[in-house]
Amino acid sequence: MRKKVTVVGAGNVGATLVQRIAETRLADVVMVDVMEGVPQGKALDLMEAGPVLGYDSRITGMNDYDATTGSDIIVITAGLARKPGMSRDDLLAANGDIVKKVAAETGKRSPKAVMIVVTNPMDVMAFVAMKAAGFPRERVIGMGGVLDSARFRTFIALELGVSVENTHAFVLGGHGDTMVPLPRYSTVAGIPITELMKKETIDKLVDRTRNGGAEIVALLKTGSAYYAPSAATLQMVEAVLQDRKMILPCSAYLEGEYGVKGAFAGVPVKLGAKGIEQVVEIKLSADENAAFMKSVEAVRSGCAKFM
Repeated sequence: MRKKVTVVGAGNVGATLVQRIAETRLADVVMVDVMEGVPQGKALDLMEAGPVLGYDSRITGMNDYDATTGSDIIVITAGLARKPGMSRDDLLAANGDIVKKVAAETGKRSPKAVMIVVTNPMDVMAFVAMKAAGFPRERVIGMGGVLDSARFRTFIALELGVSVENTHAFVLGGHGDTMVPLPRYSTVAGIPITELMKKETIDKLVDRTRNGGAEIVALLKTGSAYYAPSAATLQMVEAVLQDRKMILPCSAYLEGEYGVKGAFAGVPVKLGAKGIEQVVEIKLSADENAAFMKSVEAVRSGCAKFM
């Protein structure tokens, strides 16, 4: 029996994620959206690609939540997308209401699922989802660090003219303007980038990483990124479904780790079948820790609106 993934939101991120899950043959997928006909049409279109690409994943499009019952993973992408000039925090109130309903409806139908939150502002929305679903912290994970780290890795590879497969990077903190890329823990074939680039160059890459989403929004003008976010989410879905025990930077609800209690923040975690199986604590310098704490407080201020 194949695994089952529910993706709520049939927009660009959600639909592209469904496509990636099907093409990698990971699971059957239920795609839910409030727009009548949209999830059904996209699901049928993706099903009809199966004979050409050789996947048998069953894709179902729905406007309600009944077909999501018994899901192994719930991915929440539903919400308003960023527009030029908008910060992730500008989406707070509207998306908070959406995520609260989605998490409650899917959570009661799949009480043992792992929930991955993509909707922005992601760290705050993960908090909203955890409260609405009533899930333990291990089974509510925010997607942000994987994407931010992928962007940092991309910029490092472009700067040095090397394969992205040789680059590794960690970005901690909230998924927003206060995120904390860590050059000391970012490497090329095991060599710290601090030994390969000047500080001025690294600072430029760090700044571009922090503004990676806004850069794409400004270029697209009518939407936000979806290829990289869906790919980052796929890696998390795969880690859970296949019990990979992968160490990935994800948004986790901290209960004392890194000196933080009662807040979501991006940190390295071991991701497996049970969701977050371990929060990996790394040593931060005084400056890194100060930046991390500043990022956490920015997330806390958003969460306070939903206490």
